[in-house]
Amino acid sequence: MSKRKFGFEGFGINRQATYNFERSQAPQRLYVPPSSRSGSHDNFEDTDLDNIEYDDHDGTSDAANQGGGGGDDDEVDPLDAFMEGIHEEVKAAPPPKADKAEKYRDDVEDDPVESFLRAKKDLGLTLASEALHAGYDSDEEVYAAAKAVDAGMIEYDSDDNPILLDKKKIEPIPALDHSLIEYEPFNKDFYEEQPSISGMSEQDVGEYQKSLAIRVSGFDVPRPIKTFEDSGFSLELMKAISKQAYEKPTPIQCQALPIVLSGRDIIGIAKTGSGKTAAFMLPVIVHIMDQPELQKEEGPIGVICAPTRELAHQIYLEAKKFAKSHGIRVAAVYGGMSKLDQFKELKAGCEIVVATPGRLIDMLKMKALTMLRATYLVLDEADRMFDLGFEPQIRSIVGQIRPDRQTLLFSATMPRKVEKLAREILTDPIRVTVGEVGMANEDITQVVHVIPSDTEKMLWLLEKLPGLIDNGDVLVFASKKAYS
Repeated sequence: MSKRKFGFEGFGINRQATYNFERSQAPQRLYVPPSSRSGSHDNFEDTDLDNIEYDDHDGTSDAANQGGGGGDDDEVDPLDAFMEGIHEEVKAAPPPKADKAEKYRDDVEDDPVESFLRAKKDLGLTLASEALHAGYDSDEEVYAAAKAVDAGMIEYDSDDNPILLDKKKIEPIPALDHSLIEYEPFNKDFYEEQPSISGMSEQDVGEYQKSLAIRVSGFDVPRPIKTFEDSGFSLELMKAISKQAYEKPTPIQCQALPIVLSGRDIIGIAKTGSGKTAAFMLPVIVHIMDQPELQKEEGPIGVICAPTRELAHQIYLEAKKFAKSHGIRVAAVYGGMSKLDQFKELKAGCEIVVATPGRLIDMLKMKALTMLRATYLVLDEADRMFDLGFEPQIRSIVGQIRPDRQTLLFSATMPRKVEKLAREILTDPIRVTVGEVGMANEDITQVVHVIPSDTEKMLWLLEKLPGLIDNGDVLVFASKKAYS
């Protein structure tokens, strides 16, 4: 990454002084204000900078010394020329658009916080901060953002974050020719059905699945479990499960755990908050512990892709809870964090990587990791990834992983595009649907209060907030950052 110089150093004005003060004293120059200017600071103008005169120690002015000789003093100083150009650009800059103000609240007058945020947005400082925290590793991306601000090519999303209209697309990586690579064999079937489960009749299984609101399609489907002990997890993993206060598996976990532990591919369609994270996180621990340890420049073994950095971070935290007791390293790779730090972490090695598709493509291009040891792939909230336009990146990532991998796809809905992808990248998958597709979680109580105005909304919130806090944590959503 190139390191550009800012300030005076950027213009090459960084040479050390060559004066030898022991041999000869540099001539003293005294600032003398022009006679036409008043002594008051209130009358100071930028144009007075052009009239500054200097006196040498002998009392003669530079203006007098210039005479008509046309010597070197007539040359224009590069720094002065640059600063003059800046002044001209500022004068020529168009005034801010009046309709921008309409996007801000008008019920509060002279709100200093709101005014400060508005000024930051107008100057493009918010965009610069976004670029900095995104971990850009080249100066050109930062300069492109600044040029976009100057050209007015900037919009704001629903969260009031700046976005570039000419945002660079993330180019996918060509798929590997796996026929030229000799992969080591691996095991993915670890499930042994417990007697309490194998003793269930087909009628008992059907009634149990119906009580869990589970619908299953596929051949040779394992029976659903009733407890975590039925999965055959190790003592260390069972301790980690108990530590997280997991009492019994959720419906998606009851059916998905035996399927995944059997080495089968799965399409899991479950409502939000169904516990599907543990349904793919617990088996990956078993999957990794059965394989040889990673050598230098190897890894990961498990790859988990999520559509947003928020979900990726949530999965990352959940993964660390179960991986810690087994000495498994987990790396988080998503936007908003330093690329350099993520690069170093991946280079150090990890068994599990939790990533958003775009940033994972970046790391693959930077050679921070390889997929030669990857055997376990999870696509969480696949429908959301398609909505965000990540289909090319998803296909690119899949093309980097060996074809005989185990693939898990979870989604809240199953649109046609996701169905097509599942048929292409999964092998004889078992489809598990819990509840109605796209429905809200019945375990969450939703109460709607319609409030007509913003003023009444704030009064209602202030009145109800103490009682809500007494019952638990409170999450308040705002339409703009300035409102929060």
